[in-house]
Amino acid sequence: MDEQTYLAQLDQLQQAHWPAGVPRQVHYPLGEQPLCDYLRTWARQQPEAIALDFYGYSLSWAELDHLSDRCAALLVELGVQPGDRVALFMPNCPQLHIAFYGLLKCGAVYAPVSPLSKALELSYQLKDSGARVILCFDQLLPVVRAVREDCALRHVLATSLSELRPEQPSIPVPDLLLAAKVSGDDFLDFYAALAACTAAAPTHRVQLDDLAALNYTGGTTGLPKGCMHSHRDMLYTCASFVPTAMHLQADSVLLNFLPEFWIAGENAGLLFPVFAGCRLVLLARWDATAFMAAVQHYRVSHCGLLVDSAAEVLDHPQVADYDLRSLQRTGSISFIKKLTRDYRARWRALTGCTLFEFSFGMTETHTCDTFTWGLQDADFDLTSAPTFVGLPVPGTQFKVCDFTTGELLPLGSEGELCLRSPALMHGYWQRPEESAAALREGWLHTGDLGQITTQGFIRYLGRRKEMLKVNGMSVFPSELEALLGQHPALLASAVIGRPDALRGQQPVAFVVLKPGRSEDAETLTAWCREAMASYKVPEIRVVAALPMTATGKVKKNELESLL
Repeated sequence: MDEQTYLAQLDQLQQAHWPAGVPRQVHYPLGEQPLCDYLRTWARQQPEAIALDFYGYSLSWAELDHLSDRCAALLVELGVQPGDRVALFMPNCPQLHIAFYGLLKCGAVYAPVSPLSKALELSYQLKDSGARVILCFDQLLPVVRAVREDCALRHVLATSLSELRPEQPSIPVPDLLLAAKVSGDDFLDFYAALAACTAAAPTHRVQLDDLAALNYTGGTTGLPKGCMHSHRDMLYTCASFVPTAMHLQADSVLLNFLPEFWIAGENAGLLFPVFAGCRLVLLARWDATAFMAAVQHYRVSHCGLLVDSAAEVLDHPQVADYDLRSLQRTGSISFIKKLTRDYRARWRALTGCTLFEFSFGMTETHTCDTFTWGLQDADFDLTSAPTFVGLPVPGTQFKVCDFTTGELLPLGSEGELCLRSPALMHGYWQRPEESAAALREGWLHTGDLGQITTQGFIRYLGRRKEMLKVNGMSVFPSELEALLGQHPALLASAVIGRPDALRGQQPVAFVVLKPGRSEDAETLTAWCREAMASYKVPEIRVVAALPMTATGKVKKNELESLL
């Protein structure tokens, strides 16, 4: 079948299974313009409304717009030109939002760095992006100082979270806000520099196709690559996902704790609230008590959670002390713990709303490529085949191809998951060969295993290199992890393979027990024999914890050393 016919038939299938009440088209409430112009519009339309609240410190839309204008002027005064990369090395905080929209307004490129990075990691990313200006959390200045000369940084700006701490915080504050402000003469104090800047706001107006961000892939192996994303990519991600899966309105209250250096956190914290014009309640990092207090205090209506975070709330000894029933829509992300019917039932009983899987996505595609909202009747999404990730968001297309020949495969076949999207990256920064290998004729060849079912639903089966061959049969670690997630004693699991002389490969599951559980490898293996085909049954190894990346993924290469 030719590609055009394949895609037309697939679209008909997916439209036939489209959930009722979910928009089928992208929607731009303020038109197709960069999100920094959305900010300007909300500042005119609702200047006194709260745009952001941080433990009781708040910024109105007018203040956020004004401070980001001041930041844009400061960056120009420091010599930043359109297209220059500016590194932000900090946890979630209002200063990150001010700087993000400030650098977008002057045409600079956002280059976030994980605040968990050590000197070698920071040095690599600064050199790779070519950033000459960095804004950091002042407690991270020792890391910046260690690489400053080697990376030829021209300007270092730093800021403290403690100076934003109200005398009477609205919710419990983390220790990041308790750290004393750092003094020194080898950096510019961010807020003081904003106040001292005498330059006018830049007149430069960015265009939708201008480069806006270098989002670095956070893979578990190899050096990160910078994915080049434009202002249009950011806008489309909002316009396709917010109406479809989030349903944010100007009167919504959205909570975000996902780290905003990570692209999922960028979407949830930096982009979605400005797209919708709604209030953001921002947490510096995850804390179950602060989360519950914030939902109750601010009457939070929308949020996204790791399944691990939702489980922590459900099992929290003080959960009954908080009213969480203002929540209307709570999406989840399955990394270690997987969303189950039990978690959903307990969350619904606690909050009155349905916990659902947000989406499948990649840094290369700006990460919101599918949705599952509306597919929860009778737990359809959870009772479908494991690793179900729903339907493509409006404007995005998927296909499954043979890894070797590139030929289209029939629905139901397992092969390379390929997709194209208006938010598809414009290549890997300064890596033309790797860009050409991944981007072919407008499609991203993910290198990942996937399946499109005969109903048109997408299944993500994981990295091809992780697929195991057991007695000639394909075994997908992601599927086994999803199945293991159904066991009531297991907190987390990660599956890899080891060579086996008789079977080719043997799946090995490293599992973490929930507190108070005493199951051993023998009883868990017996459960697996009842729950899955015999060739899939893994060798069980009970461990105290799994090695993790900063973005919550398992470092499977480290597990291999335990084999």
